[in-house]
Amino acid sequence: IFEASKDWGIFQVVNHDITSEVISKLQKVGKEFFELPQEEKEAIAKPVGYKGVEGYGTKLQKEVEGKKGWVDHLFHRVWPPSAVNYQFWPKNPPSYRETNEQYTSMLIGVANKLLGFLSNGLGLEEGEIKQGLGGEDLTYMLKINYYPPCPCPELALGVVPHTDMSSITILVPNEVQGLQVFKDGHWYDVAYIPNALIIHIGDQMEILSNGIYKSVYHRATVNKEKTRMSWPFFL
Repeated sequence: IFEASKDWGIFQVVNHDITSEVISKLQKVGKEFFELPQEEKEAIAKPVGYKGVEGYGTKLQKEVEGKKGWVDHLFHRVWPPSAVNYQFWPKNPPSYRETNEQYTSMLIGVANKLLGFLSNGLGLEEGEIKQGLGGEDLTYMLKINYYPPCPCPELALGVVPHTDMSSITILVPNEVQGLQVFKDGHWYDVAYIPNALIIHIGDQMEILSNGIYKSVYHRATVNKEKTRMSWPFFL
């Protein structure tokens, strides 16, 4: 984990104790929300004049190298309870809240373990990095990305190249490949491994580690035939 975070800023974890059933349920309720009629999704859209990031949105981003970013998304905080605003959580499907809370409760254990390993990698006590990020007040923000099939994938990107502003991002993808990372002048495809969690090192972790850990520069491509989805949890 230390080597991967230093050299790539990204790695995947398996045997993380979150069951495949819980991951499948998370994916199922997210997909069901995005398949609702547009007006129902817009019931939890970002209010006009709202300065936060939570809520449903759809955007065509600015062009980069002649490609537009094309993605529907839903943002809301999932942890700690004091930071959660259910106004931005879907009411439909009815099991959405319970499913996301169940996944989050399991994710916290995984995150604590990862932050502990990253702490040890810097020669620090296990709990140091988590304390540096706010301890029990560390906020978990979920974003669901929905990339519909794109008739001209060569003209679009799901998300333009960027680094995450988080400390770490813990991401669940669906089986449609699309995540790419940049290293040594090349874009590399991130392989799909069923039930693996993809871990990104974010900007806060690069800063906190004095540049030892690298914030991963990445982008998402779109597919001509299939819908691609991902569930990043930003810490």
